[in-house]
Amino acid sequence: MFSRLREDIRSVFARDPAARTSWEVLTCYPGLHAVAMHRLAHWFWIHQFRWLGRFTSHLARFFTGIEIHPGATIGRRFFIDHGMGVVIGETAVIGDDVTLYHGVTLGGTSWNKGKRHPTLEDGVVVGAGAKVLGPITIGANSKVGSNAVVVKAVPPGTTAVGNPARIIDSEQAQKREEKAGQMGFSAYALSTNQDDPLAKAIHGLLDHAVETDRRIEALLKKLESSGVSIEDELATADKFDPKYLSKIVD
Repeated sequence: MFSRLREDIRSVFARDPAARTSWEVLTCYPGLHAVAMHRLAHWFWIHQFRWLGRFTSHLARFFTGIEIHPGATIGRRFFIDHGMGVVIGETAVIGDDVTLYHGVTLGGTSWNKGKRHPTLEDGVVVGAGAKVLGPITIGANSKVGSNAVVVKAVPPGTTAVGNPARIIDSEQAQKREEKAGQMGFSAYALSTNQDDPLAKAIHGLLDHAVETDRRIEALLKKLESSGVSIEDELATADKFDPKYLSKIVD
């Protein structure tokens, strides 16, 4: 028990630069308190003391603002930063070295019995406000961006952002993760200048439209210089403002 607690405290120092002393972490970190109380509640749960498990979980929720069902399975070095508003469902499975930020929900999408909550494999980071819903698997060392809504499985080593969540281009994500790694832990599962995949796609279409307009204008000039008559409707076609549209997308 105490070896696990020491391990949890070390994991806080590894992932939170605001941590100063072990005493501060032990007394002032609600995420640490919630995990410690969950271990007790889970022991009650698996030994068929179900009411005691639920009551212990209820007390932990009251004191920490973090709700972890006693039936949830949690691995080693699990870190909840800030923690307020975190909800973890009964059949959730969390691996080792997983990090959650405040407002995260590991929830279900069905009232049916059985596995209905997510599985987070080792090394997963879930950003603030993200919702991971249903009996899906978030692959090892993957990241879920802040406020993402994930309803489909996320492959290992990737980053999911948006609502509904989409996978960021793996090559681009790898470059960003390398930069984030040079600075230390990538907090909130996000690095600087991280683009939404949908916004990137729209920007690509806008760029293509601008290039198409440029080519059409060049073609019309060539036709005019060759003596070909251009109809007024074609020459004065409406043009869109790509800068304005780009601002809307951003």
